[in-house]
Amino acid sequence: MTSGETIRLAKWPNRFADGEKPDSHFCLSIFSAAQTNPCEINEMKLVNKVARNPGIQPDAGAPYAKVCLGKSALAVMVAVIGLMSQEQAQAQVSISGARLPLNAAVIAAQTAVETCKASGYDVTATVVDVSGTPQVVLRGDHAVIHTKDSSFRKAYTVVTMGPIFHVDTTSGYIGVLSKYPPLLAQSLASTPNVTALPGGVAFKVGDETIAGLGVGGSPGGDKDEVCAQAGVAKVAELLKK
Repeated sequence: MTSGETIRLAKWPNRFADGEKPDSHFCLSIFSAAQTNPCEINEMKLVNKVARNPGIQPDAGAPYAKVCLGKSALAVMVAVIGLMSQEQAQAQVSISGARLPLNAAVIAAQTAVETCKASGYDVTATVVDVSGTPQVVLRGDHAVIHTKDSSFRKAYTVVTMGPIFHVDTTSGYIGVLSKYPPLLAQSLASTPNVTALPGGVAFKVGDETIAGLGVGGSPGGDKDEVCAQAGVAKVAELLKK
């Protein structure tokens, strides 16, 4: 695009339900002060298509692909990350007012640490509330210092990205990223405080995420996630009351 052109993202829908598509007010327009060429028109169509269906890949066989691919990839990234950013801000608000009680958060974190310890892994477990603020941090007796940050990022990821992409674990989030073009996946994974590592599990009341538990320190995120799952399961009954 020339310097006189801008991309405007307008009237994004407030929230998408499972399988729901942006409504008729959804629009992404490319404006030019003087002219619009076929490359820009096709770029606009591609961005609109991918923003509506984030899992699709740009069609490499399309007539405009070789001419516009670089610009289109950038525009796609701007569009989808723009949608993600707005949805992330909205996801960090409790819808029903439900929250994870402190005693339940402590029990979940302690269970996660003890579960990993039983397997010989010294870990840190962090519980964050729906806004991503740490509520409980428990470091195992011999857990190394970096586990504090890794456990927080896993918990933060599952409460902020989980509601957007409809996943309950950070391993599920990794599965979502695998469906995106590499450049876009890398951008999504490098959002501040977000990580593409297993080990984060959401606390849920019905379909609503109310908190997240992240575990770090095992020799593999899959093992961290087993411990986090144990912690969340331990307090599941308390959340039903």
